[in-house]
This record gives sequence, C-alpha cells and structure tokens, in this order.
Amino acid sequence: MAYHLLLVDDAPDFRLKMKQSLQSAGFAVTESESEQQAYELVRRSKFDLAIVNLIMENSDSGFTLCYHFKKDYPNMPLILLSSSTSDMDIEFSMESASERAWIKADALLNKPFRFEQLLFGVQRLLGCLAPTGH
Repeated sequence: MAYHLLLVDDAPDFRLKMKQSLQSAGFAVTESESEQQAYELVRRSKFDLAIVNLIMENSDSGFTLCYHFKKDYPNMPLILLSSSTSDMDIEFSMESASERAWIKADALLNKPFRFEQLLFGVQRLLGCLAPTGH
C-alpha cells in the first residue's frame, strides 16, 4: 500500500503537476484547493503526510492549517510551501528553534523548487528511501 499524501494548494496547474509527479513516484495523492476543504479531508481520511501551500485564500492559510494539523494530528509530517519570499519580500526560515516552534511544519520549501527537492523531503519525513508503502 502506498503512502497517502494530502496536497493543499489553490493553484490548479501546480496541484496537477505535483500530483502527477508524486503519483509517478509511487504515492497516493489527494488534492485540496482550499484551507476549509483540507480540514474536511483530514477529518474523513488518514494521511501519512501533508504538503501545504502558505498563501491561499488568506495570507496565513498554510500557517493556520499547519497549526491545526499539528494540534489534532501531531504525528502527521507537514511540508509548508512558500512563495512569500518572491511575492511579498518576506523570508521564512526554519533554521532556529524559535522559528520552527511557531511555523509548526516539519519542513519548509520555497517556490520555485525542483520536484526532486520535494520528493527528498517527503521521503525523509516518512523515513523511506522509496515510497513502497508501510
């Protein structure tokens, strides 16, 4: 059985590209286009990992999702995707303990990125070299 990932992003083209790439790498992927839809999906299904875009319908949607997911599902790894460095001239980092404490994600990836960077992060957080299931 493949690992089940939740991909949360409001950009349909980005979701499609990432979903196809992750499925080609052997993962099962469920898409969400909004913060609210992601909440509903997580309440109904178990996900092994979530990939969450920072800025969606609100400028802090990703932070909010990560906060609630970690509160309700503390063992689910989270990757936060951010284009805020280029969009708003704000830079986020997870280098210090204080930054990791308030961001509530297990990894932060700045857009644009190579798919291999995302794949490495997913595999590292799931503790697998290849997504062969569990």
